[in-house]
Amino acid sequence: MTSNSKRYFGTDGIRGRTNTAPMTAETALHLGMAAARFFRRSDDRRHTVVIGKDTRLSGYMLENALTAGFTSAGMDVNLFGPLPTPAVATLTRSLRADLGVMITASHNLYEDNGIKLFGPDGFKLNDQAELEIEALMDSDHTEALAQPNEIGRAKRVDDAQARYVEIVKATFPRHMRLSGLRIVVDCANGAAYKVAPTVLWELGADVIPIHNKPNGQNINEDCGAVSPVGLSEEVLRYRADLGIALDGDADRVILCDETGKIIDGDQLIGAIALAWKKAGKLSNNRIVTTVMSNMGLEQELAKHDIQMERTKVGDRYVVEAMRAGASNLGGEQSGHIVISDFATTGDALIAALQVLALLVEERRSASEVLNVFKRAPQILKNVRYSNGACPLNHPDVMVAIAEAEAQLKDKGRLLVRASGTEPVIRVMAEGDTRLLNGAVDQICKAIRNTA
Repeated sequence: MTSNSKRYFGTDGIRGRTNTAPMTAETALHLGMAAARFFRRSDDRRHTVVIGKDTRLSGYMLENALTAGFTSAGMDVNLFGPLPTPAVATLTRSLRADLGVMITASHNLYEDNGIKLFGPDGFKLNDQAELEIEALMDSDHTEALAQPNEIGRAKRVDDAQARYVEIVKATFPRHMRLSGLRIVVDCANGAAYKVAPTVLWELGADVIPIHNKPNGQNINEDCGAVSPVGLSEEVLRYRADLGIALDGDADRVILCDETGKIIDGDQLIGAIALAWKKAGKLSNNRIVTTVMSNMGLEQELAKHDIQMERTKVGDRYVVEAMRAGASNLGGEQSGHIVISDFATTGDALIAALQVLALLVEERRSASEVLNVFKRAPQILKNVRYSNGACPLNHPDVMVAIAEAEAQLKDKGRLLVRASGTEPVIRVMAEGDTRLLNGAVDQICKAIRNTA
């Protein structure tokens, strides 16, 4: 029997501060053994898992612990080394592996790390699968241990990056080139520090890579999709046509137009959706976003008879809704863009190439193409709390939320949620600017007072 409450998995895999539960080598070892038990089939063939990672120092430790877990349960392990999360998802399916593993804490700083799992189809696991694996993690592994002659083997796969580069390039229209475009790409000192500049250069662009020298401790540090100010400065400095900012595992992207303006995921989704609707490429004239997406996007798409469905935060929930409704485009304001014609999860490089294809085809600047809708005023504040009881259950916080909702009434919307990847409460309000600051501030104050 499994509980409905997860002990290890959050919104996007298992994540936490390295060497602090649950993100320890011991947890990784047990996860490897449990996932092997869950994914092994009954036939006699060799079973394989592929493992990628970003550039965090702790990746070596977790990689070795996972490898020990998988091989002890009789699975062979193919090690990719530093590679984007979407590359692991794609190559899991391409190489016919039984499962894929990505070691990353995505946009978090190097002190954190995490583990994401992909099934043989390249999709992230659903809640039920994660619950079953958690139950196996806490069980006795004795019977699952392989006999000495059946212990798995581990090997490095040297061409994983080259394979992914070719896969990504193949998503760009064959009749197009990026010749004449100057592009600044911020690699966040993360998993795509080699493949991102390579893809853009091989497609013909003049590429200026920044933050592409990882040292194990500088991933996402004042750079990348979570901190694109430096990208904006470099775009202006080099008079570039576009700036591309990736996060640590390159599953999200934020762009910067030639004027230095930051372009978030909502605008990118809107630009692609409108272009694809016009070209007859948007499946069912429907896209999927999350509760965080701006009301302005929804209103603009409605003018063009494009339906927008919202899910809870997390790109895997977006993907689940896309699959259920046969949509081929979805994503998050934060920059997770899922294009299911090409990928099973958010892929920063593929999304960026689809936007670049619009620039090339329309022969217009990024500022013209990517200014799709007028944003409704929106305020988002994050309040960090010490690990322990979630402050959302505190009576004072619940009262503050109720009062803020009463203030906004039908003049806006309020969203207060706990992050699934770190001890942070996210408070977002949207609508009438005269009311937003007061509503958000009173909730944030109540949360801080619970500490």
